[in-house]
Amino acid sequence: MSAPLTPPAAGLGGPTLAFLVLRLWLGLRALVAGVEKFSARVTIQEPLLGADGAPDPSGAIVEIEKKVYGISHYHAVPDTLATKFAEEPLLPQLLTRPFFAGLGPALLVLGLLLLLGVATRWTLFAMGALYTFLTIGLMLIGQDAGVSWLAIHVGLVALALTLAEHNRLALTRA
Repeated sequence: MSAPLTPPAAGLGGPTLAFLVLRLWLGLRALVAGVEKFSARVTIQEPLLGADGAPDPSGAIVEIEKKVYGISHYHAVPDTLATKFAEEPLLPQLLTRPFFAGLGPALLVLGLLLLLGVATRWTLFAMGALYTFLTIGLMLIGQDAGVSWLAIHVGLVALALTLAEHNRLALTRA
């Protein structure tokens, strides 16, 4: 005779855990993407150090590339894509300039809201809309690989929205 099956812990069954995994992944993905909008690679010069840790007596200098973060390094898209967007007649600067200005902050806010579980359905909807708008731009400049990646994100957001009724461990239930 087999032992009776025990029910999952209150509200933490498969659909709830599936939604939580999606919420965590999508939230972290947006948060990290937003943070990376404020990154840059900079080259700095430092004195060459000898084996004893002291600067080389010849005064030799080495260049070191470092990744840094800061508001002054903000870039919504790589320069190569920005040029293509600027050349696309269906994407006037009247629309792209404010979109690019708000892209990084929007990703940060949406990622944080989703991780905390604040207004989860509306946050997911806004995230899906943002990814959809990004997709339209990439379609217009012929970036098919980027369109495919964003389509996966939109699909994950849609899946999360269908599982949102199983939202637990959130600050709000909306």
